[in-house]
Amino acid sequence: MSVDSSNGLKARKARLILAAIVIAVAALLVAGGFTAATLMQGDPDGKPQAEASPSAGAPAPTATGASGPMTPEKGKKTELRKPTGQKDGVSTGFPGSPSGGISAVVYFWEEYAWLDDEKAHQQLTAVASKDSPGYVDKRISEIRTMREALGLPPSGGIPADITFTTAVHATRATTVKAPGLPAGDVMQVWLSYDRFATGPKGGRDENPLRGETVDFTVKWQDGTWKFTDEFNELRSFPVAYEPTSPYAWKDGWVQVRHAD
Repeated sequence: MSVDSSNGLKARKARLILAAIVIAVAALLVAGGFTAATLMQGDPDGKPQAEASPSAGAPAPTATGASGPMTPEKGKKTELRKPTGQKDGVSTGFPGSPSGGISAVVYFWEEYAWLDDEKAHQQLTAVASKDSPGYVDKRISEIRTMREALGLPPSGGIPADITFTTAVHATRATTVKAPGLPAGDVMQVWLSYDRFATGPKGGRDENPLRGETVDFTVKWQDGTWKFTDEFNELRSFPVAYEPTSPYAWKDGWVQVRHAD
């Protein structure tokens, strides 16, 4: 067999694996017992609610004018803060402000090795709060369960020549009134994001995940934002995010602008 034929078979196999993974992941996330929210938070009973909780730095509702009601698409975007460092596959150095907490969550989710349990373990260990001892193991278990459902070995990386990109478009951040902690030290951040795959020779995913949501709770600890599940009972649930929805705007959904 020639080198060109061998490379062609390899590329074809990678495309088939890519298609299988994308279809299977989409099916799992949308209809098969896994949801974007439960993959990281493990809350199968969570339901959206009509009323919003106080949002961290959320825009005040604007009265309807000549251009119609305000929507996330019309509103001012949240400018993400630039990280000052990178360690263990995670961006670091975000300030202890609402925008800093939002930025820490957005960067983490866009960098997260959500299908590679070894890389994810390193990342999660770096960001998990010392007060949430089971946080890392729980999420690694979820990754391995998902890998097995996709027909992959329980542990390892993703197939060669395939990469996944996660792009966060909007956030809904709220402060959590955690007992014994100063106001603003704990935040819950919902993300609306898309995820797509890239195959051999730059082949793009024709059926990416769009408009998925996931939430994280972070707290300011030891000079950095740490991910925690201590306050799951205090979580709130948003209305559905739509760029043109006035209800999403009033609920605190804000589009984000990535730092240049």
